[in-house]
Amino acid sequence: MEPETGNKPKSPPPQPKRRSICDNCDRPIPVCLCHVIPIPPIPTKTQIIIIQHPHESHHKLNTTPLLTKSLLNSTSIITRRLTSNTLTNQPPSSTYYLFPPSQSSPAVPLSNLKAAFQKDAPAVLIVFDATWKHAKEMVSASEGYLSKFAKRVCLDGFNEGIEGGSIYDSDLVLRKEPCGGCVSTLEAVARWLGVVEENGLEIEERLVGVLKEMVRLQAHFLKPMKPRPKLLKKNKQIEQQKYSSDE
Repeated sequence: MEPETGNKPKSPPPQPKRRSICDNCDRPIPVCLCHVIPIPPIPTKTQIIIIQHPHESHHKLNTTPLLTKSLLNSTSIITRRLTSNTLTNQPPSSTYYLFPPSQSSPAVPLSNLKAAFQKDAPAVLIVFDATWKHAKEMVSASEGYLSKFAKRVCLDGFNEGIEGGSIYDSDLVLRKEPCGGCVSTLEAVARWLGVVEENGLEIEERLVGVLKEMVRLQAHFLKPMKPRPKLLKKNKQIEQQKYSSDE
């Protein structure tokens, strides 16, 4: 007697293929960056502490892993708020945190601090890695603690009145910046090191090279992104005001 076909167990649905991941850089093989990540990691006098939002740690375009693999004296901490319990050691007096200024919390432009840095004195740089919305929340929640020992610093060129670009003005936008002078975490750290380290320009160039290669490889898998309507409207108003003032 033949078995009834209605009772035949169904075969499980086919499982989607998992992408092959590089064991070294932890990125998918088609966008592996091992060929540009510095080996050995670059030593710096500056200690880099990256405070990373939990959501950002899962983002595929996050640049923090590239920093911690490229710089010997760097570490990342996943948290929403920086407190005395977060850091294992009390930072020295020459501690800075990098974030654009606000009306309530001004920041010193990086170029203004260049003369104050002593080449032999180690510094600690704290950076926040998150979306800009989350980063503002993290800085606001952490400033009560940071203000006791750290100085707020911003990169030169920050301008809240103009639209932010994409990485290196590429037509293929990886992540859109909110306003002029805002950059990725990796580029922000690279620019800091370019100013404060003895061989800073070389370090900055090598780190930016890693970022450019990430953009180049990732661009093959992305579609062009249109500018946000609110930013277009804001920029149009700025241009109209500028035209009126020139008349």
